[in-house]
Amino acid sequence: MFACTPVRFARPLQLLCVLTLGSVSVAAHSSPLTRDNGAAVGDNQNSQTAGTNGPVLLQDVHLIQKLQRFDRERIPERVVHARGTGAYGVFTASENLVDLTKAALFTAGTVTPVFVRFSSVVHGTHSPETLRDPRGFATKFYTAEGNWDLVGNNFPTFFIRDAIKFPDMVHAFKPDPRTNLGNDARRFDFFSHVPEATRTLTELYSNAGTPASYREMDGNGVHAYKFVNAKDEVSYVKFHWKSLQGVRNFTPEEATRVQGTDFSHMTLDLIKHIEKGEFPKWDLYIQVLKPQALATFDFDPLDATKVWPEVPMRKVGQLVLNRNPANVFQETEQVAMAPSNLIPGIEPSEDRLLQGRLFSYADTQMHRLGANALQLPINASKAPVDNGNQDGAMNTASTLTGVNYQPSRLFPREESSAARYSMLLLTGSTQQAKIQREQNFKQAGDLYRSFNSKARKDLIHSFGTSLAQADTVSKHHILSFLYKADPEYGAGVTDVAKGDLEQVKKMAALLSD
Repeated sequence: MFACTPVRFARPLQLLCVLTLGSVSVAAHSSPLTRDNGAAVGDNQNSQTAGTNGPVLLQDVHLIQKLQRFDRERIPERVVHARGTGAYGVFTASENLVDLTKAALFTAGTVTPVFVRFSSVVHGTHSPETLRDPRGFATKFYTAEGNWDLVGNNFPTFFIRDAIKFPDMVHAFKPDPRTNLGNDARRFDFFSHVPEATRTLTELYSNAGTPASYREMDGNGVHAYKFVNAKDEVSYVKFHWKSLQGVRNFTPEEATRVQGTDFSHMTLDLIKHIEKGEFPKWDLYIQVLKPQALATFDFDPLDATKVWPEVPMRKVGQLVLNRNPANVFQETEQVAMAPSNLIPGIEPSEDRLLQGRLFSYADTQMHRLGANALQLPINASKAPVDNGNQDGAMNTASTLTGVNYQPSRLFPREESSAARYSMLLLTGSTQQAKIQREQNFKQAGDLYRSFNSKARKDLIHSFGTSLAQADTVSKHHILSFLYKADPEYGAGVTDVAKGDLEQVKKMAALLSD
């Protein structure tokens, strides 16, 4: 079918003709081809030359601009979470949480537009989506009070508890800088010094490390945050997305088979289901602790390597993804997620890893996209933005006043007392020391024992095969961590990794619970 419709562009009336081929629409219009400054292009097929056989001329500004723009099509790749897929949707609150938070989006019936970016963590932009990796689950809520980013993973815990180790951990996961090849020995050399990673390594080497699709994957905020209500009362909270499609992971055999046929299976699955109107859904649950409850646990509840196993979950809303991006670069690649994007009523906890991420993520996005990254349409707040920030590359804001400072009587910008941070009573001196309640192995054992027989076998095989590449000392340290978590688990991986079980038992006996 072929149809033409008059459409008014910036220039005189043009004729837009759309040729529909099945489900694909091809648009052809008579608007002239232009350069970025809007000037028409006379020849897009041939460069200007000095005569028939002479060199190309520098005055061919169209050629120069095309090459300049082509050379700059790629912005710096994310160091982590480079391989991503995004979608738009809505979050509908089902509970009134006024008793916990003044954040208005948690009012029953409130509908908040969102953009979600799913991702793999370690591997590059075009890496296969079958590779074993944690998966990012980052949600930007465009609330009436500003944008809130809940930046999390499919795993409920993380590998480290202090942000000072984050660059080291990522370097250990990344390819060997000498060869640009993956090197498991480097990874385990690092983690043999990090016993708190035992639970999250167990998640990684379980089949949860190879999810079948983004739709069939849970999400977690990982960190504890603070809810603050209108009375300035503080509660600690963890966020969890529960997939209504169920959770499905690949076995090692399935992951190998799928990788041989499609290295973008997770992206394709999400796009196709949204296109068909089969919109994926997740329920949002929260866990809540009062500040006085933090001292009652035999581990530190603000440690990002821990779950809150006996704290009840409360459903507070539902997420529906219902629209694919129109342009992957402009939306999925340029979305700037950062845990520092908070709104009144939601604050960071004292979690040491979260505290570092508050700076690191926003700084990364500013490096990638520039000082005015939050002016891009995908990142722009739906609530009005009014402050004294100015200038910088690609600043598209419309500034209508000469007052770029505060306070001012000429153009007052009032501070909101309701947006003030809650107070935290502090005692003691500055320090650089470990947390006091580590409990590095118990939850890893609990996780292992929660798996069925087949999942345990897959975990032992996957972990042992990878660990076999480590040096002998690092290998036995890791094995002792696993044995301390659960003797069956440790013995099974020791067998696959060709370790010395007696040595593992002796080393495990020396570890603190």
